[in-house]
Amino acid sequence: MAENTSIEWTRSEDGTPGSTWNPVTGCTKISDGCTNCYAETFAERWRGTAGHHFENGFDITLRPDRLRLPMTWRTPRRVFLNSMSDLFHTDIPDHYIAQVFAVMALTPQHTYQVLTKRHGRMKSLLSRPAFWHLVAEQGREHFTGCQEDWLAVGAMLGGQPLPNLWLGVSVEDQTWADIRIPALLETPAAVRFLSCEPLLGPVDLKQAVITMGSERGHGLTTSFVHASGCCERGLHGIDWVIAGGESGPRARPMHPQWARHLRDQCEMAGVPFFFKQWGQHAPEDHGHDRGRVALIDAQGRTWTEGEAPAQQDTLRMRRVGKTQAGRLLDGRHHDAFPAR
Repeated sequence: MAENTSIEWTRSEDGTPGSTWNPVTGCTKISDGCTNCYAETFAERWRGTAGHHFENGFDITLRPDRLRLPMTWRTPRRVFLNSMSDLFHTDIPDHYIAQVFAVMALTPQHTYQVLTKRHGRMKSLLSRPAFWHLVAEQGREHFTGCQEDWLAVGAMLGGQPLPNLWLGVSVEDQTWADIRIPALLETPAAVRFLSCEPLLGPVDLKQAVITMGSERGHGLTTSFVHASGCCERGLHGIDWVIAGGESGPRARPMHPQWARHLRDQCEMAGVPFFFKQWGQHAPEDHGHDRGRVALIDAQGRTWTEGEAPAQQDTLRMRRVGKTQAGRLLDGRHHDAFPAR
């Protein structure tokens, strides 16, 4: 599989492409954001093709032969880990995840972006000292010739996150924002981010109740995002928000107001915002007069042209394809990255 990736939010600020690293491939659907999974569509094309990398389609497959790949890269880079899977899937053994983390610890020159929909296992594993002891054990067993002192792992055992790990959760709508974001906030990471893609509904980042506040006997309602410098690092906020619409043959449209609302919340809080794409559909008022029309309201209900109730406040979107739809939101690109 290709090392370089065209994924916009994995590139460096100077435009240098980032890389993908897939020590595991395959996954199973867990929420609405998975419905039209691009990775599954790609992998299943090759199911049953003898000798092909995806001979088993999108079944969970460990790829131990790819574990050392980042160690062969001389140039520091951003790395999207498991673009073709979810590292915290229940079918991936703890000891194998520990080996992946050992490689990240051994390659501090790279910055790793780990994105998951399995918030519960992410939090459970990374919050337990036993897991980090397992990382050290697996590292010594499999990578003994790479680093003798295991400084990065030792720092983690002392309660500090891996400095080169950006940890994110997928947030496609408010339901999953309320479930996944609190778990992310309670998981150690140098940078925490949200991938609101495909964005399937409005998301208010101020609606959550941080669960640790309730566990201590008092509800603590707060914004997920926070202004830079307003509080110490810890469980206080999100460092980066990515948003984008869905692409692919069965893509669902994204209402422009959902992206604007996320952008405005980030702007008020001083949090970097990255608008990845419109996806297959672009607003008709952006100058598109070709392509099939889809009507969508602010709650995400959709109709084909002529089907929408007359009293419904709807917006016309045109299916023009990802390239034609582009990445402009209100006339400009939003390409901010965390300052780390």
